[in-house]
Amino acid sequence: MSLPVDPIMLLSVVNLKLRDQYKDLDALCEDLEADKAGLCAKLHAVGYDYDPQRNQFI
Repeated sequence: MSLPVDPIMLLSVVNLKLRDQYKDLDALCEDLEADKAGLCAKLHAVGYDYDPQRNQFI
């Protein structure tokens, strides 16, 4: 699956997958072959950062 380019759609998809399918961001990135640093940078640019305790971007 390819992740959305739009940062808000990306946020929605990633948080949904983190909630329903993956124990943490590392597992999601490994399974989807996604660049963790790039993903975090893109979401940080629109005001969201990964919270490992919640396992979501907030």
